[in-house]
Amino acid sequence: MYLKKILLAVVLIGLLIMGGFSYYVYNAVFVPNTAFNNAKAHIYIPTGAKFSDVMDELRPLLKDPISFEAVANRKEYSNNIKFGHFIIKKGMNNNDIINSIRTGNVPILIKFNNQERLENLAGSIANQLEGDSLFFLKAFRNEEYLNKKGFNQDNALAMYIPNSYEVYWNISAKGFQDRMYKEYEKFWNDNRTQKAKSLNLSREEVISLAAIVQKETAKVDERAKVAGVYVNRIKRGMMLQADPTVIYAKKKAENDFNQEIKRVLYKDLELDSPYNTYKNTGVPPGPIAMPDISSIDAVLNYENHRYYYFVADVTNFGYHKFAKTLSQHNRNKQEYIRWISRQRINR
Repeated sequence: MYLKKILLAVVLIGLLIMGGFSYYVYNAVFVPNTAFNNAKAHIYIPTGAKFSDVMDELRPLLKDPISFEAVANRKEYSNNIKFGHFIIKKGMNNNDIINSIRTGNVPILIKFNNQERLENLAGSIANQLEGDSLFFLKAFRNEEYLNKKGFNQDNALAMYIPNSYEVYWNISAKGFQDRMYKEYEKFWNDNRTQKAKSLNLSREEVISLAAIVQKETAKVDERAKVAGVYVNRIKRGMMLQADPTVIYAKKKAENDFNQEIKRVLYKDLELDSPYNTYKNTGVPPGPIAMPDISSIDAVLNYENHRYYYFVADVTNFGYHKFAKTLSQHNRNKQEYIRWISRQRINR
């Protein structure tokens, strides 16, 4: 009888221990363990991160970091860390969180536009993805890659069509380039390619001309008209004589792209540079900036008119006055010069 009582007590104690352990396991694995109020939280785990780095990222988001760490070790996550961008949702338990950061690398939406040089593009991309600007810039300038894709150092910026794209946060520089080239080829569909051919311009030349158009006017509804002026000049073998190319040439020659130039001086027009369209016919060897898609399409769908000149309209700011003859243009130009002199804009 006494032995039975002992056995019963042992069984009861065992059941209590098992129950307590089961309760602990259940709480550790299946009870919600998030400490944030938003619907979800974004986790960025850099390439080469250790488990301690992951914990530093997660700790502020967890109610009980200790139980999470215990479950992570039990599931051997600490020996099999995945890198990238992950999302955990409010109310997730430790098991769900581990599954999410082990298998759910989620793409992010990046965007870029109006970059003046590859350096600016690399900086913009680095602010949105894992790699730093030098990491991307080195790839963007890779001579072998550019030659293989039909680009060079001057027109390499033309490969990047400004838009929004979904990519993995920890994508490699080459992976990013490959994706952008794929988007470039997609953008240049048969319709756009045929229109470029009808202009007797390559894709890259269209983009270079579009960059000038965009620099000339911020008004999207005026870009096709401005593009028509330059197309008319090209057809007649005239120089483009675009002030934005002179500004770019000056910045490039002085290696100072931070300077602000509001007025082009006559001496600037003598600058010896392949980008100076007052000294060279045709479009520059590469884009002077990254044009919007609207500017590219404005060139491809240029307005068919007989204008060869334009100057800023001081009575309708942001727009321009167009002229068919040089004498008419000079009258418009004098009005602009008088206005800009009154503003005391010397440079």
